[in-house]
Amino acid sequence: MSIVCGIPLLECVYCLACARWAWKRCLHTAGHDSETWGLSTAEEFEPVPRLCRYILAVYEEDLHHPLWEPAGGYEINPDWLILKKTYEDTQGCAPPYILYLDHKHADIVLAIRGLNLARESDYAVLLDNKLGQRKFDGGYVHNGLLKAAGWVLDAECDVLRELVEKYPNYTLTFTGHSLGSGVAALLTMVVVHNRDKLANIDRKRIRCYAIAPARCMSLNLAVRYADLINSVVLQDDFLPRTATPLEDIFKSLFCLPCLLCLRCMKDTCIPEEKMFRDPRRLYAPGRLYHIVERKPFRMGRFPPVVRTAVPVDGRFEHIVLSCNATSDHAIIWIEREAEGLWI
Repeated sequence: MSIVCGIPLLECVYCLACARWAWKRCLHTAGHDSETWGLSTAEEFEPVPRLCRYILAVYEEDLHHPLWEPAGGYEINPDWLILKKTYEDTQGCAPPYILYLDHKHADIVLAIRGLNLARESDYAVLLDNKLGQRKFDGGYVHNGLLKAAGWVLDAECDVLRELVEKYPNYTLTFTGHSLGSGVAALLTMVVVHNRDKLANIDRKRIRCYAIAPARCMSLNLAVRYADLINSVVLQDDFLPRTATPLEDIFKSLFCLPCLLCLRCMKDTCIPEEKMFRDPRRLYAPGRLYHIVERKPFRMGRFPPVVRTAVPVDGRFEHIVLSCNATSDHAIIWIEREAEGLWI
């Protein structure tokens, strides 16, 4: 048809679709995702910078002689560290983590590090999933992250039970960054369903903070566990907005233009309402906290604000075309911005 008419119709349709997609993305800013949300209080956001530092501490080999501590240190007493697991200890079944007994804040904290780009085992966990592959508690979850969460619980069940019984007034907090955030969120759900393994711990004592969260559970589960799971997103962070199956993203590293072409055609031809109705679609978990510090068409950073909500009609559905999309995913930047919010 294109040859007969002398007009490249298919090429024109494709170019129009790409232009529409790019135009929508250029107009969309991160602030639009949470513009109708309420503001967070200092009290409810207080644990976030501290937990970010605990996650950063997982990267250290020796907390008695830290090499990479942020300004102000990790605020960790090495003598209160219960255990530290490395890749050799987990045998690639889960990312490294620490278990810390925080007497100062009456908290038992299990902190899980983020994705290690040099570790094939992390990619194996991340890519072990297909749309609708794994059901859990009436919804859908990420298969690889759920298996990693189950491994952590099996490995540390006895230690956690002993601590929960010994300190009945302490909270039990699971936290993680990036890949670790997904493991922490699903570990929280697994613990809730297996409280008998932890001396029938009261549900109210359990909580989770997922920093720069991966999409790991369906919307019905994300809303149902919003009283326990909290997700923290810094401005333009790409990962909570990445609805494309992760295995397709990493395969596309060899042909990123191909992925962008397919994505813009899909966004053009398939209504958003139809995509959101898919019960298998995964989302960022729990209650969302969005740190917003930059404004469109403005230079520099502004005094940040934290908006919070439990959205039921989509969560960070559009990737933001921003030079900060990857830097806003870094745990060190999230810790710095969270620390300075109410100073």
